[in-house]
Amino acid sequence: MSFELPKLPYAMDALEPHISKETLEYHYGKHHQTYVNTLNTMIADTEFADLTLEEIILKSSGPMFNNAAQVWNHTFYWESLKPQGGGVATGKIAAAINEKWGSFEAFQKAFDQCAVGTFGAGWAWLVKNADGSIELVSTSNAATPLTTGQTPLLTCDVWEHAYYIDYRNSRPNYLENFWALINWDKVNERFA
Repeated sequence: MSFELPKLPYAMDALEPHISKETLEYHYGKHHQTYVNTLNTMIADTEFADLTLEEIILKSSGPMFNNAAQVWNHTFYWESLKPQGGGVATGKIAAAINEKWGSFEAFQKAFDQCAVGTFGAGWAWLVKNADGSIELVSTSNAATPLTTGQTPLLTCDVWEHAYYIDYRNSRPNYLENFWALINWDKVNERFA
């Protein structure tokens, strides 16, 4: 089996003005595609060749893990966003956020701190634990909550290639705009 770059759920310019078409051309079209291509080369003629992406993530290490996890993380990130998204959380996730943080604003501040505080390259995640509780997790490089048995609900890619074209080195400005794109329907679907 070989993997293909998953189709974006929207047009390349659909996230503007928050994330530019140029950023998607590089981030999705080049970075994400390179992870897919590299993974396909690495798994060819190995015991990983017929595994699902999730199985490869759970059974591999080193460069193979990094590429598999980055394919998965990026696909998850693109699906976490939508044109004309954002706003305050809705549905059951809104109730869980309010229960955990007291308000959406407090959650947003905590998420921003998690994302801005992620040292170097990585990801900020809202996850559901096995007991149904939710929390924020920061992972470095390609690390993903899949390997810790947590269910990812929402992520923000804080690798510099996610925002450098639009916001240069200002991760906080990128995060301000990230909130206008969140697909709360998808987050609720994952939470269910």
